[in-house]
Amino acid sequence: MLSGAALLCAWRHCGRSLVGGVRLHSLARGRLSMDSESVGAPRAGLKSGETLITEGKADIIFPSANEVFYNPVQEFNRDLTCAVLTEFARQQLDAKGIRLEVPGEEEGAVSPSESEEESEPGQDREAERSPDTPTGHCEEVQSRERERTARVGECCEEGLRILEGLAASGLRSIRFAKEVPGIRSVTANDFSARAVELIKRNVEHNEVQELVTPSHADASMLLYAARGKKDRYDVIDLDPYGSPAQFLDAAVQAVSEGGLLCVTCTDMAVMAGNSAETCYSKYGSISTKARFCHEMALRIILHSLDQRANCYQRYIQPLLCVSVDFYIRVFVRVFTSQAQVKNSASKQALVYNCVGCGTFHLQRMGKRITQGNHMKYSAAIGPPVGPSCEHCGQRHQLGGPLWAEPLHDLGFVERVLSGVSRNPKRFATSSRIQGVLSMATEELPDVPLYYTLDALSSTIHCNTPSLLQARSAFLHAGFRVSLSHACKNALKTDAPPSAVWDIMRCWEKKNPVKREKLSETSPAFRILSTEPTLQACFDIREDANPKSRKQHLKRFQENPEANWGPKARAKAGGGISVALEERRKQLQNKRKNRSEETKQLKSYPCKKLRQGTCVLGEECHYSHEQKKEGEEEEEEEGGEKME
Repeated sequence: MLSGAALLCAWRHCGRSLVGGVRLHSLARGRLSMDSESVGAPRAGLKSGETLITEGKADIIFPSANEVFYNPVQEFNRDLTCAVLTEFARQQLDAKGIRLEVPGEEEGAVSPSESEEESEPGQDREAERSPDTPTGHCEEVQSRERERTARVGECCEEGLRILEGLAASGLRSIRFAKEVPGIRSVTANDFSARAVELIKRNVEHNEVQELVTPSHADASMLLYAARGKKDRYDVIDLDPYGSPAQFLDAAVQAVSEGGLLCVTCTDMAVMAGNSAETCYSKYGSISTKARFCHEMALRIILHSLDQRANCYQRYIQPLLCVSVDFYIRVFVRVFTSQAQVKNSASKQALVYNCVGCGTFHLQRMGKRITQGNHMKYSAAIGPPVGPSCEHCGQRHQLGGPLWAEPLHDLGFVERVLSGVSRNPKRFATSSRIQGVLSMATEELPDVPLYYTLDALSSTIHCNTPSLLQARSAFLHAGFRVSLSHACKNALKTDAPPSAVWDIMRCWEKKNPVKREKLSETSPAFRILSTEPTLQACFDIREDANPKSRKQHLKRFQENPEANWGPKARAKAGGGISVALEERRKQLQNKRKNRSEETKQLKSYPCKKLRQGTCVLGEECHYSHEQKKEGEEEEEEEGGEKME
């Protein structure tokens, strides 16, 4: 006989497989679109023009109009968040003696504390299953263990309280409820009434009413209302359209002690140096146009989070920070400690970036010195550079402040990677998650920012060495070197800039450039005019090829689909005035294919009009084509012949 709980579980399992009596089969990418006329009305009821999108274990009703935002390319973002959240829940609940049960996870997966206990000698777990133990006692122990096991789709009273501040269709919150064990409640909030209405329908459609609660409120006000210690959330997820800057102050206050804060930034143009003044107004940091802009963006958002947390005697501890596709994603824990907050100044740094050769130097904002059991704090001494670059003579650009400490907690990242590797069929993007996390574990944790091979070679106008040759040269010289997940051609190294350029000078000697064509004021001429003091060896070393590259992991994916990238912002009334693809076509080659309509021509006179030589006179515009002298003579001759 099955118990009532077992029957309920079996009924839920069957209910998830059938919708309106029809079993749903996902496509290769894990998504399925249909309308109500094709298979009959599903249980939640599809309206005209709506589609059903399947991602992970969630089936989401989505309007065809642009009323609620959805970007399928960010499936990797949501998969990675579920993986990180699972490991964070495992870590938090393990301290309370609660074990997580993840569907599909291979047998032998144990919690962190169990692995430590098994490694200690002198422990005999078989004693718990001794034949002398009464049968009734065994059943009681098994029942107690079942009660202390958190499962997917079940409410865990001591589990995590999660808030998704900008939920849109509710897809992420529903995936949390159906894929992450150890959850107490999920609040799916959005400021759009249309979005909240859709969230309610999706929650009912996926039968997660016990875990997911829709909320219609301003995200900032909802977070400010949860600042009390008893009201704080264990996990706060912010994935806005564009910048999350307006929500950060409230978020660092509303997350619980040691809680997890997940933030996405899609305003990469601002954070990558295209608008430094806007970056400063939002994040309190100056961004620079440099090859390391993607990692700098990660460090800018971490600086902003830490600075805002410091106002409330709190500080952050990054767990995982990644730059992928067109956005960045950071996972940080927030703690409270007045003593630890004093260390924050020494964790931030300014960056001096040479505009000529790309050499960069970091200047810490603060300095701390250990004196016995006490810590002494003082201002840092600088700057680390002179008025001009010592290598090429060009000027420096000043950027920052930015986070200068490690981006990842390597132990945590390895546990997430292990969990995904044990259950590769759990996510549609598991292969890419393994590739990105493997690269994150291989990065040098104490080396901020990076050089790129193509930029180094372009500076001195020589061909580019292979990745293995460059890495081998640094290793032969006694320096550490690694790749970066943020850029395919990146080199992170603890070698000083002088050693970097010595290695490039040695490479140029093997692949000489035509120095007579170099300008005496160019960075290439000045760098190559100095003889190298370090003799580089470019023989390939065995340890020059990282493990993730040897295993051919998917580290940098190809374009997932046509016209992929940031989508159009959702509109309250729905619909798009001009289709995004049509707009892109209109803007392509706009300088080459000029309109012939005079109404769209610029009303500024051309240079020949100022000189008095333009034949069009006052009707002259920049956009008209000037006739050449030869053509004008041919026209005059043709006119004479006609006469």
